[in-house]
Amino acid sequence: VQLQAFGGGLVQAGGSLRLSCAASGRTFSFYTMGWFRQAPGKERELVSSISRSGGSTYYADSVKGRFTISRDNAKNTVYLQMNSLNPEDTAVYYCAARNKVVLLSSSQYDYWGQGTKVTVSS
Repeated sequence: VQLQAFGGGLVQAGGSLRLSCAASGRTFSFYTMGWFRQAPGKERELVSSISRSGGSTYYADSVKGRFTISRDNAKNTVYLQMNSLNPEDTAVYYCAARNKVVLLSSSQYDYWGQGTKVTVSS
């Protein structure tokens, strides 16, 4: 599966952005999808993930209550709605896919898209 993420940009603290990740290739609904981010000088971290059907989700504590992950299997797209952004959310965001059934909190993914940069100004 090929993944392409977009929707990043510059936003003021308190603002919102919606990231999208379009998938092509094999059947999108076969894959658990995740969003990761990597800030300068920091390790990549799992931000959120969503099950194949969209019925189950996972969020890192740092984004819980502010970010919402969703997917549209008919459009082969996964979204990350980010609200109440703060400068600590500044990072390159990546979408990823896996077809293994493991815990949604797992960071093990097989396929990666290119990143989209999110910058939150104070």
